[in-house]
Amino acid sequence: MSGIGYRLRKERERLGLSQRAFGEIGGVEANAQGKYESGDRAPKADYLAAVAAKGVDVLYVLTGTPTPMAVDNLSVAEEKVLGSYRVLNREDQDAIRRLTTTMAELSASYSSGKGLPSEGE
Repeated sequence: MSGIGYRLRKERERLGLSQRAFGEIGGVEANAQGKYESGDRAPKADYLAAVAAKGVDVLYVLTGTPTPMAVDNLSVAEEKVLGSYRVLNREDQDAIRRLTTTMAELSASYSSGKGLPSEGE
């Protein structure tokens, strides 16, 4: 499976959203979102603009090529890490994003004095 619908679904899943929630962001019903993802319908520009504002990589959705990240003043070691990251497949990049997001959330939790969540939270 490939194409805009597949990549749109991958972006929705990367953001951890249901079809209903993602559709609401784009201003469409869940059934329209499903049709976009199945390839039965093509999303319009206003929908794409709305989901882009919420973090969707629309260049990737439309072309299959991720938007290049602008970075300045990286050390040699940082450039090597970024280069290694960029050659990973999309699923591995998504896993790294989830890991780093979790780490950032935990770090913020420590900084705020909340510490680790209790078991069952």
